[in-house]
Amino acid sequence: MRLSDNPIEPVRKTRTVTLDPVEAFDLFTTRMGTWWPLVAFSIAEHNATGVRFEQHVGGRVVELTEDGTEHSWADVIAWDPPHRFVLAWHPSVEPEAATILEVRFSPAPDGGTRLDLEHRGWEELGAEQGNAVRAGYQSGWDVVLEPFEKASSVPSGLSGQSA
Repeated sequence: MRLSDNPIEPVRKTRTVTLDPVEAFDLFTTRMGTWWPLVAFSIAEHNATGVRFEQHVGGRVVELTEDGTEHSWADVIAWDPPHRFVLAWHPSVEPEAATILEVRFSPAPDGGTRLDLEHRGWEELGAEQGNAVRAGYQSGWDVVLEPFEKASSVPSGLSGQSA
């Protein structure tokens, strides 16, 4: 793919959750598989069973499947817990290019954590495809962040446990 001559506006999302930054970072990374909406956003669709976030530069974000197949969604290119991480994002069976996903965690003024997500680098996909893919992520990140917000309101000792 070639770079577009015109920059494409990043997708930016901000959320505030009640968890402290360490807990919010842990939920987003270590426990991503507990809240990520695999039914809506996965490569293997109904065969997807979980997500693993390898927490170091050079690590990956990997979709897990029923038959043991793993699909790489992203490569970790910056790792600074509990403040931020940056991914080369390419959730596709055969990625042609990667965009950049940066998620930052900071103390919110009234308590809790402010999450700032910025998804950029659409130009890597070319102008037409970059704009089209960006449009999908503009609303897609809202769908993804909703279950993250819900999971952040459940005490960590209770998440994933049956009554």
